[in-house]
Amino acid sequence: MAKHTLTKSGVALLWAVAGGAQAAEVTANIGYMSEYIFRGISQSDSSAMGGLDLKANGFYLGTWTADVEQGLEVDLYGGYNGSVGDLTFGIGGTYYTYTDDFDDDYQEINLSLGYKIFSISAAIGEYDNFDGPTGDGGEGSLDYTYIAPRVDYKGFYGLVGLFSQDFDTTYYELGYGSQFEPIGLDYKVSLIYTDDTLIKDFEESDSGETSIVFSISKTFGLIN
Repeated sequence: MAKHTLTKSGVALLWAVAGGAQAAEVTANIGYMSEYIFRGISQSDSSAMGGLDLKANGFYLGTWTADVEQGLEVDLYGGYNGSVGDLTFGIGGTYYTYTDDFDDDYQEINLSLGYKIFSISAAIGEYDNFDGPTGDGGEGSLDYTYIAPRVDYKGFYGLVGLFSQDFDTTYYELGYGSQFEPIGLDYKVSLIYTDDTLIKDFEESDSGETSIVFSISKTFGLIN
């Protein structure tokens, strides 16, 4: 499963704002995951990944790709992140596409709100089913809403992923992430439990699934 489509004018506006900002930053990243699990659904037994990001004055644009079970996933995203004191907020959009017919294309509006160690993120998305739309009476694209309340404390985190509309299920994730400072290598270990409803919908299995996932990544500054 994958991740609002930005209009051409919206993308152009973001690039114009970022390009004209003195604080523009461009970074690249590469990494590896022992298993690629996105929102509770396994995409590949293991996966290499990489991306490119531009940030300026709270605005961001980027792309990210990973190898999945069949072909590649390519994500395009952009938006704005801001803060007022201990309150953080964000709004943006993501477009997910796949090679080799691994999955449908997804378009999402992404929202986030946080206060100190607590945060909540939401995605409002749609996609066209390979076999034809089946949600909302069988007409139009399939729609879904994803909400994830989360707590972060000293590298540890926990979240609950809640789906509704044409998906209606839950997954749970606990983990710890930090950095090997001498070489700037980020790492994360996650324990993920996906309930039987989500597994049945996407993997044709009637039982829940628990996974332990390890990932490493490194970010390189290109322009700062």
